[in-house]
Amino acid sequence: MARPQPRPQSAPARPTLERIARDAAVSVSTVSKVLNGRGGVSAETRRAVEALLADSGYARRGSEAEPGSLVELVIESLESEWSLEIIRGVERVAREAGMTVALTSRGDEDDRRPDWISGVLRRKPIALVLVFSGLSEEHRRQLRTRNIPFVVVDPAGDPSPDVPSIGATNWAGGLAATRHLIALGHRRIGVISGPAELMFSRARVAGYRSALEEAGIPVDPELIGGGRFARSDGERECRRLLGLAHPPTAIVAGNDLQALGVYDAAAAADVRIPADLSVVGFDDIPPARWMTPPLTTVRQPLVEIAEEAMRLALRMRAEQVPNVRLELATSLVLRDSTAPPAS
Repeated sequence: MARPQPRPQSAPARPTLERIARDAAVSVSTVSKVLNGRGGVSAETRRAVEALLADSGYARRGSEAEPGSLVELVIESLESEWSLEIIRGVERVAREAGMTVALTSRGDEDDRRPDWISGVLRRKPIALVLVFSGLSEEHRRQLRTRNIPFVVVDPAGDPSPDVPSIGATNWAGGLAATRHLIALGHRRIGVISGPAELMFSRARVAGYRSALEEAGIPVDPELIGGGRFARSDGERECRRLLGLAHPPTAIVAGNDLQALGVYDAAAAADVRIPADLSVVGFDDIPPARWMTPPLTTVRQPLVEIAEEAMRLALRMRAEQVPNVRLELATSLVLRDSTAPPAS
């Protein structure tokens, strides 16, 4: 007598919107709204549905998304020269791949737009480059649930190990800028930092400190200032530094926009650059070479950083990519804003 054959086990049922809705005790239309980033859903319900989607692997087990041609760049401001360099790099790689770029402004510190994620989820880009300070765990889960690969440029802090990120060698840049001024003979060197919560801002000041310590020059807390990466903050901090009993003979600015502000404050105080005050910037945005005098600065390869970020995000669509944390090299660009200190 033939022994009965065991019945093959059926594959686990693919999660459906109906099942997700039932488990979350909401309607199918509510789940659809969450999936597509639409409004009309409370924050608590949205979090619950997102968690169920992620736990069930709804998007991962589903069929592949239809081929698209939209990639997206989310950035704090679309108006600065720094942002234009990033846009140029992303657009160049997207164009080579036959893609269209959508630009989203998340808003600066004074005009945050917390709903940027809703627009991204509605548009369903095939890849995403994020250029702003901080990406919440909830946003990461939302993007991964929908199989939208993303790469972060210049993360604010130490990113999670599973967040691919690309930046520049900020510590080495701060070190090179300060070493250059020391080699010219400067000993009273001020530094203007960007926001303290940004990791790359702290790294630049750490490079400055290391150069001073290496040369046996005491670090004077009075010579360390900070603010936003804005022209007005550079001007304000330069005025403070020039008003000290023993003002600096050189200043390392947190970026080129701050350096512009240093020029403004120096002109108002009848301080000549570089005869009375040497100035070094950071970024090497195009206006740096047009300033009077042209600005010595640390070149951050912004276009190349953006290109690498876009290439990585597109690559992540097609293959499993190991966790990536990449830093591209900075370099010192010598122009006419630095000279030996006046005797």
